[in-house]
Amino acid sequence: MTHFPKAVLPKAVLLVAALGLAACTNANRFGDGQDGPGAGTVAPAPGYAPGSADDPASVAHFQQRVGDRVLFLVDQSSLTAEGRATLDRQAEWLLLNSDYLAVIEGHADEQGTRQYNLALGARRANAVMEYLVSKGVPGSRLKFVSYGKERPLEVCSAEACYAKNRRAVTILSAGLTG
Repeated sequence: MTHFPKAVLPKAVLLVAALGLAACTNANRFGDGQDGPGAGTVAPAPGYAPGSADDPASVAHFQQRVGDRVLFLVDQSSLTAEGRATLDRQAEWLLLNSDYLAVIEGHADEQGTRQYNLALGARRANAVMEYLVSKGVPGSRLKFVSYGKERPLEVCSAEACYAKNRRAVTILSAGLTG
């Protein structure tokens, strides 16, 4: 067995640790990016900070640029033209970024009973999920939940508040597939 002087051993450990960390930061460590972790994701364009809204593969980009929510009319669960346009962008993003799963949250305004609004929120979330599946997103990557009127964005008894609370929000989870 080879023995190293005590002063060399800590330096050797630090060197191995530094090399290990450097290997983890190599974005192309799996070759052409077609297999291994990260497969199916869009690499950020040069100059974009990873994870920023400018990074086309980031959750921040999905939320801010693609749009993570659709709004509904009073007592409705059918999608508006604007909602379908947002969901078209969501479907495109989810198909390009296949490492993500999504939970669609259905919400309602404060009008009506708790039970009614839970059912309405479920219909809204299901409408979003069915639309995304119709655009090619695998149903196995999607789930939905209803919060009814329990998680309002705005709290007031005015139409402006109600309108923001009648929504379905797509929440992403990364790295849980495969």
